[in-house]
Amino acid sequence: MNIDIIISASDIKKEKIEGKTVVVIDVLRATSVMVTALKNGCEKVIPVKEVDEAIEIAKNDRSRYILGGERNALKIEGFDYSNSPLEYTKDVIKGKTVIMTTTNGTQAIKNAECAERIIIASMINGQAVADEIVKENKDVVFINAGTYGQFSMDDFITSGYIISRIKEKISVKLTDIATTSLYIYDNNKDITSFVKGATHYKRILELGLEDDLEYCLSKDITDIVPEYKNGIIKA
Repeated sequence: MNIDIIISASDIKKEKIEGKTVVVIDVLRATSVMVTALKNGCEKVIPVKEVDEAIEIAKNDRSRYILGGERNALKIEGFDYSNSPLEYTKDVIKGKTVIMTTTNGTQAIKNAECAERIIIASMINGQAVADEIVKENKDVVFINAGTYGQFSMDDFITSGYIISRIKEKISVKLTDIATTSLYIYDNNKDITSFVKGATHYKRILELGLEDDLEYCLSKDITDIVPEYKNGIIKA
């Protein structure tokens, strides 16, 4: 199995992912929200690029749709919830559809639509994603959503964690960047200490969202593996 990494939503190139399985990671916090919402009984998540598009879809049935997401890590005006996974509890999202737009994560998913398969990953479902990749046993490209088109330490070490779990069970061939990601994880098992220097970590900390950071960087608290297909994400 060959494993590669793309370092941001802006760096996605068709020739690198077309016909392949990709794993999209935006650990702080979009993919953590998606995994959490589906774990808590959300029917599906619809990721979109633009705020206006999300609002237009939600107009069809506001009793069924929940608007969630962020711009610059802040809740969007008129939306129901922000990009905090802790807001997406069973009592508010069970049986509902979440329409989501974020600065980095939803952009990465939409930019990867030419891939054969798109899996949604975070630290909280890392082992389950690794198990799915091992079971499929095909070449895989990890897509780090990044931060404003730039490399993101938090997504990179999350990739390294999942790669380490894959490597335990199957023989893999890593590109240089995938090898570096694995090395970073293997030498920084205390993930929080490592990502404290990340730009987006600091931004979330500035907003007083320490509980979000602790939750998003927790390993393997769910075994669901969401997949994006035909415009929607389901478990």
